[in-house]
Amino acid sequence: MNRFEGKVAVVTGGAKGIGAACTARLAAEGAVVYVADIDEEAGRRIVEETDGAVHFHRCDASSAADWAALSATVLGAHGRVDVLVSNAFASVNGAPHELSESDWDLTVDVTLKATYLGVKTFIEPLRAARGAVVAISSVHALRSQPGYTAYAAAKGGLSALIRQLAVEYAPDVRCNSIAPGPILTTHWASTSEEDIAYEGAGTLIGRIGRPEEVAAALAFLASDEASYITGAELPVDGGWLALKR
Repeated sequence: MNRFEGKVAVVTGGAKGIGAACTARLAAEGAVVYVADIDEEAGRRIVEETDGAVHFHRCDASSAADWAALSATVLGAHGRVDVLVSNAFASVNGAPHELSESDWDLTVDVTLKATYLGVKTFIEPLRAARGAVVAISSVHALRSQPGYTAYAAAKGGLSALIRQLAVEYAPDVRCNSIAPGPILTTHWASTSEEDIAYEGAGTLIGRIGRPEEVAAALAFLASDEASYITGAELPVDGGWLALKR
């Protein structure tokens, strides 16, 4: 499939995990992809792995100045942006009394503010392309667990922001979000096999998900096949939200 042939995509946090899977999927379907990430080593690696379709641009997604520099690079080279994937996040766990103000600010700025900055930066080319914005939210936007104070607040805000963006920019730009459940990324590297199996048992599918499964949903929502979908959130969680354990 070449649903993104001739199109340009920007993926924040696109060098690792779910973001890297989204980058690879968009590139495999014909897009020129700009990875906006602070991890330069991972960024170089994904560029090498994707055979020229992917470009890395160091970008702190919470920085307006970095977004301006990214815009100059992307629009200077291609003059268009068709897809914006807001995937970058930060997470410092703890209850409010355990979090410093800087912990809160980091989590909210990278996870939520970054989407505002990305859309603010690229809204005109997105409008011109009748493009799509897809944000990677989380099941934590909808269900609560101990220790996720800042992360849940940021993801909940992200889900609400996407609905609002859909209203603000319809019908020119479609804006949707994905709510992944437990997905096996490097963030699980220190998790035991037993704990991974336990988390997987909390889904109806009986396992935790793969980044590629989120990327498949992303490719659909960003494509013309989803032309009548905006302001929606798609759970990709193996039924985690449906099962009360």
